[in-house]
Amino acid sequence: MGNKSFNDFKLSENILRALKSLNYEKPTDVQSKVISLALEKNDIVVKSQTGSGKTAAFGIPICEMVEWEENKPQALILTPTRELAAQVKEDITNIGRYKRIKATAVYGKQPFDKQKSELKQKTHVVVGTPGRVLDHIEKGTFKLERLDYLIIDEADEMLNMGFIDEVEAIIQKLPTNRVTMLFSATLPEDIENLCYKYMKQPIDIEVEATEITTNKIEHSLYEVNDEDKFSLLKDVTVVENPDSCIIFCRTQEKVDGVFQQLDRSNYPCDKIHGGLFQEDRFAVMNDFKRGKFRYLVATDVAARGIDIENITHVINFDLPLEKESYVHRTGRTGRAGRSGKAITFVTPYEGKFLLEIEEYIGFKIQKKENPPKELVLNGKDDFEEKLNTKPRLKKERSAQLTKEIMKLYFNGGKKKKIRAVDFVGTIAKIPGVTIEDIGIITIQENVSYVDILNGKGPLVLKSMRNTTVKGKLLKVHVANK
Repeated sequence: MGNKSFNDFKLSENILRALKSLNYEKPTDVQSKVISLALEKNDIVVKSQTGSGKTAAFGIPICEMVEWEENKPQALILTPTRELAAQVKEDITNIGRYKRIKATAVYGKQPFDKQKSELKQKTHVVVGTPGRVLDHIEKGTFKLERLDYLIIDEADEMLNMGFIDEVEAIIQKLPTNRVTMLFSATLPEDIENLCYKYMKQPIDIEVEATEITTNKIEHSLYEVNDEDKFSLLKDVTVVENPDSCIIFCRTQEKVDGVFQQLDRSNYPCDKIHGGLFQEDRFAVMNDFKRGKFRYLVATDVAARGIDIENITHVINFDLPLEKESYVHRTGRTGRAGRSGKAITFVTPYEGKFLLEIEEYIGFKIQKKENPPKELVLNGKDDFEEKLNTKPRLKKERSAQLTKEIMKLYFNGGKKKKIRAVDFVGTIAKIPGVTIEDIGIITIQENVSYVDILNGKGPLVLKSMRNTTVKGKLLKVHVANK
């Protein structure tokens, strides 16, 4: 498996080109096992840890198999959280960029009408949380007649969050003649039942989790009283001096409290939990991904949808009460073959929960003595230096891909009776430009956006300032986004 390359899957040139731009070098274990079977349109159940490359395992075949010409959605990807829906939508868009695959994300806490308007346009892939997806299906705004593929991502978390009934309600409304793929870090009985009930002779794939759960992550715990936790947190962070760290708390109130204390102590930090506005949650996540701050204080909502390759430390300020949460939280570090540390604070009355976690992960977590004061004092200078060093912002994975793309804004849309085909016909006539240079086109009521690929943006921009679309001269400039 280790010697496989993406060329072995007989993928189209457009997909291979995008993968190269995204620096996908070799398939991970889960990708090697899944992609060929998915391309052969088998139903698949995949048990694989978070951080193993599952999104590309289903994203690559979905982008390969959907037909660009079809306007109605062909694939539905269900995710447990809004963050993960946004992340998967971005990944699908990037993998399918040169094939002009249009993905739409639908989730709660975002205007329904805005999503309805997006779904009215050409959409190949819908990514969403169960509640909002069901809402769109029941209101008739999500057309299902051409739906060929269903992906259920992070199925065990759907179960934990109480979404399994909605997932089943969605499945019952979908065309039965479809391909279904289910991905999960664990396979509880309810999930297995769902597979047997709604899938056709699914092929089981299990990717060994040893490398992810144990070898790459160093697990340790400290016994501490509740009132001493913050003092211990400060000592541990000084000694460990992490480059990038997530601190998990059980409640929104605890997140707020720990964040305020860290902020007062001049830690470069921010917070994320379900009580924040969705746009604020996305902004915090993006800043953390770019490395604008080192410490993120979070509830479990952040354990899903964070795809960041170099988080060096996860600290469980509060022990998770569900054993699965321990795996999902600690799986934020030690990703993509890197090593990481998972540190857990345990209070004297939490022994029962700790035993459950240890039984579940299959090993005892190493107990450590609190860092001696001398060690903390010795580490202070290095810690302060890193704290005061301006971080070098990380490049986004898609930077190379988007470098050659220019998004153009036009001040005309549906009200002026303009369609995507009008833009294609006009732009493809510009000398030096072909249909292959035109990417995703989004037509709204009064404005339109057109992605121009292959570095041809400046040429198209200059030409379109004096060229009419359907007899109308539109204002055109580089889009803000």
